[in-house]
Amino acid sequence: MTLHEPETRSIAEEWAAHAVIHHVSGVGPVLVALEHAAPRLARWAMQLAERLEAGGRLLIAGNGGSAAEAQHLSAEFVGRFRHERRPYAAIALNSDSSAVTAIGNDYGYEEVFARQVRAHARPGDIVLLLSTSGASPNLVTAARAAAECRAVTWAITGPAPNPLSIECDDTIALPGAAPNVQEAELVAVHALCVAFDALVGAEEEVER
Repeated sequence: MTLHEPETRSIAEEWAAHAVIHHVSGVGPVLVALEHAAPRLARWAMQLAERLEAGGRLLIAGNGGSAAEAQHLSAEFVGRFRHERRPYAAIALNSDSSAVTAIGNDYGYEEVFARQVRAHARPGDIVLLLSTSGASPNLVTAARAAAECRAVTWAITGPAPNPLSIECDDTIALPGAAPNVQEAELVAVHALCVAFDALVGAEEEVER
């Protein structure tokens, strides 16, 4: 039997629909947990507004899909979110492929973010690390490097306790499967931008 046969296609479609429903149903509990973390996200936005307005910078890093969210957040701060405002200093450490590959080749993959943190972070800067597992060695090492530089460290991770949450000054730990946690990262990124824009007095909404 192949997928071209009606009976097989019907069974396959049923299983595919079940897989979709199972995945989508996992998003809800993670978003509820993120909603409960709203006060913490608001505090983060306040600190970001204070420090970036004063000339500090935000360094962000992640692996895989979390790397994409790190770049997403950096783009929103350097560009804009929904409202017009001045640009703010934000660097996605995973986006510099030459630095990542050179550091990985010379020092090992665990150092790809830590060495960049040591290069860029100043006291009072904020380092935000995104990890669905909370156990990525290169992010844990980056958190330790940030502490050496007297930068503030935050993390958004999957279920706690985990190594990254232990190393960081503050963590939003979301219970759920890694793909659902990664989807919630996008919501957290946008929520942080909404709060930040409100705090820095961004102007009227701009059509993209």
